[in-house]
Amino acid sequence: MTPAPETPEQPGPVPLRFGYGTNGLADLRLDDALALLADLGYDGVGLTLDHMHLDPLAPDLSARTRQVGRRLAALGLEVTVETGARYVLDPRRKHGPSLLDPDPADRSRRADLLLRAVHVAADLGAHAVHCFSGTLPPGTDAATAWDRLAEALAPVLEAATAADIPLAVEPEPGHLLATLADFHHLRHALDDPTHLGLTLDLGHCQCLEPLPPADCVRAAAPWLRHVQIEDMRRGHHEHLPFGDGEIDFPAVLSALAASGYSALTVVELPRHSHAGPHYAETSLPFLRAAAARPGSSAPVSDRLSSAPPPAFADGVPLAPSGPLFP
Repeated sequence: MTPAPETPEQPGPVPLRFGYGTNGLADLRLDDALALLADLGYDGVGLTLDHMHLDPLAPDLSARTRQVGRRLAALGLEVTVETGARYVLDPRRKHGPSLLDPDPADRSRRADLLLRAVHVAADLGAHAVHCFSGTLPPGTDAATAWDRLAEALAPVLEAATAADIPLAVEPEPGHLLATLADFHHLRHALDDPTHLGLTLDLGHCQCLEPLPPADCVRAAAPWLRHVQIEDMRRGHHEHLPFGDGEIDFPAVLSALAASGYSALTVVELPRHSHAGPHYAETSLPFLRAAAARPGSSAPVSDRLSSAPPPAFADGVPLAPSGPLFP
């Protein structure tokens, strides 16, 4: 892997702005989910394009996108567009097809989804479009997979550049692009395009990166375009409600604020949709309290919250552990 360059000097602390992912509110209509998040005091939303939330493959996407944009504006919510829907392209293959599949037509289907996401993001004024590489297909060597990834992303990056929307690739445990080092490998392979950025999932840092999450934030700061947040334990890729894992949140939020990152930090609890409103209600006060804890230098957004103090798992069962990829 090509080593990352030295991290340049970063700007001073900025207010943190928190969002919640619609993949953790899958049982709610999109309009109801957006209203809930605004009522709770969130600054924005991580909008996963899926069959129940702004279906990217259904007719009249542009018109439906404009309608969502008007609703976001009325509620005062910012947005990042996410593309991690499990079965939006194939009802039989989770997260399939991917950008690494042997069949060029399959790779093209995934790239087309990302192109649609770029257009949606441009119409919504989104901070970024999130994506990931996919897992290494059986019988495919790593060098071939990296070539496929770079080739498949080329038209997406071209569209993102034309729309002036960052494409934020997420290192995902078990995927070809799994770590910060892998992100830099892709970045250098593509000649460091301006609109290629990074989605940093702070739980993934806890899960497998050699550095603690706060140090990962500092190392990744120049390329941060989207941040996802949840709790997690070392060596276990399981998205957990805040307080159920091992992350030092005052430290990581302080590092995030000090990095100058100014887009949304989005709660990522896709396996807790069965109790999505509960976790949306409890997550925001937890994050604000962690950001304001003595010893943390992280300022927080001044949007007011009607949510009570956090009370995790209050009789609400946690989602069972599932496969490696949530």
